Amino acid sequence: MICYEHPLNERIRTLLRLEDLFNKIDFFSNRDSATEHHASLIALFEILEITSRADIKSDLLQELERQKQILEMLRKNPNVSETALNEVLDSIKITFREMLDLPGKVGEHLRENEWLMAIKQRIGIPGGCCAFDLPFYHYWLNLDPTHRHKDFNDWLAPFQPVRNAFGIVLYLLRKSGRTSRVVANHGVFQLTGSEYAAHMLRLTMSDDLPCVPEISANKYALNIRFTPSQSGQRSKAYEGDVSFEITFCNL
Repeated sequence: MICYEHPLNERIRTLLRLEDLFNKIDFFSNRDSATEHHASLIALFEILEITSRADIKSDLLQELERQKQILEMLRKNPNVSETALNEVLDSIKITFREMLDLPGKVGEHLRENEWLMAIKQRIGIPGGCCAFDLPFYHYWLNLDPTHRHKDFNDWLAPFQPVRNAFGIVLYLLRKSGRTSRVVANHGVFQLTGSEYAAHMLRLTMSDDLPCVPEISANKYALNIRFTPSQSGQRSKAYEGDVSFEITFCNL
């Protein structure tokens, strides 16, 4: 099975992008080659771009507080495990305090690093990070991998409260879903009205099906169009019926 997640507002879109970029950094920074560490640095700079355009800290603090209040109201629900509820609430309270203690804007410690900013300035230019452009960066890439691992740990450590915060939000979002099995006749599925209102959609389907979903939604309708997965055929709809699970996730 393969799962496609589609955010339906800008806030969730930003959190999913951050999650994806941090996962890439974890993967590449834990390797040893200079090429993999270069890929990790590119992802780190993309995170800086995202956090510079939005007040991530304020948004996450507000959402954690809102989720804490919602979960507190579940204490009287006999169908909710008190142990599991307390674990989530404790995580929220700890992360909320850590977020409050974060100085300045998210990623500010990197923006104040002249060495990193010099690389960031060149990395957006095609081929702009060659050895003759940035000899000091070329030197760093040729150091022992343990040195570069330490640098990545130092750069990533201040982000941990943010990672914990959006991890909790996305966890609660994914757990909130209500799932239905539906069929897209001739590759097309549509819904109208308020029944599909959600913050994120999750589509789960067999990875044997040679098609991918294209999702568009507004406050009036949800449209899912499946297109062939082969290159060069995206303009036409998949001609077969597609059975899949759709989950509507709400915070």
